[in-house]
Amino acid sequence: MNTKKEIIIGFAVGIIANVFGTLLYILIFSDLGIFETLEVAREQNYLGSLVALGAILNLLAFFGFLRIRRDQRAKGVLIATLLAALVILFYKVF
Repeated sequence: MNTKKEIIIGFAVGIIANVFGTLLYILIFSDLGIFETLEVAREQNYLGSLVALGAILNLLAFFGFLRIRRDQRAKGVLIATLLAALVILFYKVF
């Protein structure tokens, strides 16, 4: 299959896993709703931490793709994880 297409699929899976992981963390551990939790996180400057906790699901996607020998998709998940790291860095610095 086309290498670029495989990387894009992996990237999309990585972004979706990160968003899903963040929402799952909020739903399990927060007493507030999703939007309220995100607002409080922004106000208290720990939005980056929420994104980092959401990125844990990227580990499952990454190693899952490696296990089924979809190396290019795993590379896309890795790129999505690096993007999440840059977003976290942005929130921590600014």
